[in-house]
Amino acid sequence: MILRLSQKLNSKIKAGPLHQAPLDENPYADWSCHLFTADRTQYIILTNTQSLYSCVLYGRGITNDSAFIERALSTIREFMEDDGQSFVYQRFVAPSSGTIQFAKALNRTVTGSITELVKCGKVWLEMEELSLHELGFRLNDVLMSAIGSGKAHSYGKPNEAFKDLAKSVAPHETMH
Repeated sequence: MILRLSQKLNSKIKAGPLHQAPLDENPYADWSCHLFTADRTQYIILTNTQSLYSCVLYGRGITNDSAFIERALSTIREFMEDDGQSFVYQRFVAPSSGTIQFAKALNRTVTGSITELVKCGKVWLEMEELSLHELGFRLNDVLMSAIGSGKAHSYGKPNEAFKDLAKSVAPHETMH
């Protein structure tokens, strides 16, 4: 599993020098992570690199890479289970989480998309006082140009793009 850290998050958890890495063969095992602040509270957004499917956790108390890994994996699991994605988590995410590799951001398209999600997240956290789970569901329903499927559909939603990843990973399996 690849966890792509922003410079800000890497400084916080002291994970050491980051290297470039291509997308993980398993699209469910590649997550981009960024630290941000809203109303003087630190948050970390965990975004599936390919689909932009996201969940958010509190940054407080995460002071090293092992604490980050533990909290990130449990947040991804809990959020996916609450989103009806237990099968996908058990089949594709959990098996890859035994070996974690830190890396640099994949490209500017991904970092720009995460920046847009963070902007939305900050507004919702500050104005609407959403819980982190509610925030994740709201972020996954935002139209994003980076995941549009072509001319007819120039924008896509992260929750739909995440479900579509299953077609490339397990085209012969039935998704539940």
